Amino acid sequence: MKVTMMSVALVKILDDLKRVGGLKGTDLANIVDASAATVSRWSHDKGSPPLPIQAMIADLRYIVERLSDFYTPDEARLWLHARHPLLDGARAIDLIRDGKVEPVLAVIERLDAGAYL
Repeated sequence: MKVTMMSVALVKILDDLKRVGGLKGTDLANIVDASAATVSRWSHDKGSPPLPIQAMIADLRYIVERLSDFYTPDEARLWLHARHPLLDGARAIDLIRDGKVEPVLAVIERLDAGAYL
């Protein structure tokens, strides 16, 4: 199998999501609507997702990196899965899956500004 820079980057991003964001393979599978086995294959450089899913994974990585400024990996995972009043009771993970990243980023900006969440 030919290793490309893109596949190496995807493997690193998936590893970062697990290490920095505390996300499990099943979390990632649920977010991108794939099987855990498929995500595992991507993590081991045995294929790659379609471009729209790669974009979703990239958005999730950005969010996880922002959260790492405030939370441990386990806390970041819980933050992503918890309902938030500033998201009208929605869970950040669901909004990310639905492509609605901007409201999640707005809440993180409030965290960064020192607002209590």
